Amino acid sequence: MILQELARYYETLGRQEKVSRQGWCKAKAAYALELDTQGNLIGILTREKMPEKRGKKEVMVPSLLEVPQMLTRSSGIAANFLCDNSKYLLGISAQGADPASQLRFEAAKEKHLRILKNAESTAALAVKRFFQRWEPERAKEIPEIVEKWDEVTGGENLVFRVAHQYAQQDEAVRTAWQHACQTDAGKQSLCLVTGKPDEIARTHSAIKGVQGAQSSGAMLVSFNAPAFESYGKEQSYNAPVGQHAMFAYTTALNYLLSQRDYVFTLGDTTVVFWAESGEEKYQKTFLDFLYPQIDNQKEIKRFFENLAAGRALDLQEMQLNPEQRFSILGLSPNAARLSARFFYQDTFGAILKNLHRHYNETEIVRPAWDERSYLGIWSLLFETVNQKSKDKKPQASLTAALFKAILSGARYPENLYGNTLIRIRAEQGAITRGRAAIIRAYLIRNKGKEWIKEGKFVALNEECNDIAYILGREFAVLEAIQEEANPGINATIKDRYFNAACATPGIVFPTLMKLKESHIRKIDKKKKYFERILTQLQGKIEITEGNSPYPKRFSLEDQGKFILGYYHQVQKRFEKKEDKQNEGND
Repeated sequence: MILQELARYYETLGRQEKVSRQGWCKAKAAYALELDTQGNLIGILTREKMPEKRGKKEVMVPSLLEVPQMLTRSSGIAANFLCDNSKYLLGISAQGADPASQLRFEAAKEKHLRILKNAESTAALAVKRFFQRWEPERAKEIPEIVEKWDEVTGGENLVFRVAHQYAQQDEAVRTAWQHACQTDAGKQSLCLVTGKPDEIARTHSAIKGVQGAQSSGAMLVSFNAPAFESYGKEQSYNAPVGQHAMFAYTTALNYLLSQRDYVFTLGDTTVVFWAESGEEKYQKTFLDFLYPQIDNQKEIKRFFENLAAGRALDLQEMQLNPEQRFSILGLSPNAARLSARFFYQDTFGAILKNLHRHYNETEIVRPAWDERSYLGIWSLLFETVNQKSKDKKPQASLTAALFKAILSGARYPENLYGNTLIRIRAEQGAITRGRAAIIRAYLIRNKGKEWIKEGKFVALNEECNDIAYILGREFAVLEAIQEEANPGINATIKDRYFNAACATPGIVFPTLMKLKESHIRKIDKKKKYFERILTQLQGKIEITEGNSPYPKRFSLEDQGKFILGYYHQVQKRFEKKEDKQNEGND
């Protein structure tokens, strides 16, 4: 299905003239070998460069040029037509005309003379004469080459230029190349992608631009060992994909990966996405909603309201069709190949509805300094890792599973919740907005807690009688009493007792209540206030286990409720402090 969708997308890109036709590709060519009509090398031109982002840096790279389809080389000798490195087109390496380079030049010479045999244009004749006359061992006698020796032999691609025109742009040369592509047909069979008879691709073109993969490219479809073959079929004949389908899906995928503004990474996974219509406005909107920024939150909120009401969708003067088919593909490196980490497809409207649902479920009261209305996926994943570690990448499996759950509306991965609880315990009760949001969302979607839905439990819910939630609130009040009694205290009961209170309240809370008595005696002004809150909370607890009001232990689900109660009570306390500060400023 992935290859079929990519092949279909190629047809859309082809109609919009955004990609090359079959037999051609875009390549970075750094230098042009200038030939006269007799095939003599008269100069070496440096082609223009363009900026390209590589991680956080921006580097200048050779601009793209349409050239005959280039081969994927791993070993051995295989020459490309009209675009290759100095070993093939000049027969030289950095060391000079060594035997290995001369063998590559001979392979390139045979290929060019064979393909251009019947071509008689000025450009075709110049290229043929060049290969017939060129002697690699004399390269160091040519001033134009000596002047740029290190650059030309550095492994960059070279192309030919005749009479101010690139050789591959000559009509006769193009015709000769197309004829060669048709006559070099190999095995014929039924293509698994198109369902039509076609020449089967023995090897597939490389995919470039996936984070962590080889810079020269990696294969999405590849068989390079007998263990992967069956029924006597070698290499990609084992999974027959026609030449047209192979060219289509690789071209479309390489085009998507070249759109650096619409590519992002999640851990070790590189994610690309596209609309069936080929319109970039859908890609831009999806990325804006997936990684919401502070300056576009009002626009996103209005868009979600229109989506829920079934009204026309427009964003920044762009009209969007909610029925537009939209695809998301995640790729991860795997040695010299690529793994499809996930693939999801639905209508654009359905994907945004699921994204809206996710944002509703992760909505939680937040500190006054936090201006974000929506927590992006990376903000949530960041909460599951050790903030002090050098490598802050979340688990790869968790990344893919969470992303797919958000897009499809499926249950959140269990390890999202588990890893969040682990981080809270490891950091002695460090409950951030993101971690509280994860717990709330998990309890709603995975545990079906209806009492949390529909805006409830975004902030403190004083009507809730759930024992775990109440004890979480009570722990926050006990901590506040200790801090009020001992201003500036370095460590509170949270540092010592939070994990135990969350898991085994029956053991810890009696001790905490005894400590409370010694703390509250030191308080004057707020003593009655704290006692009233504790009385209200204690009145909500039913004695179910012997004579103790506290359960012996809490399940993982109850621990989440405990943490949620604690977080809400703490935010309520800070909310009052902020209100008083604002009144003072007024």
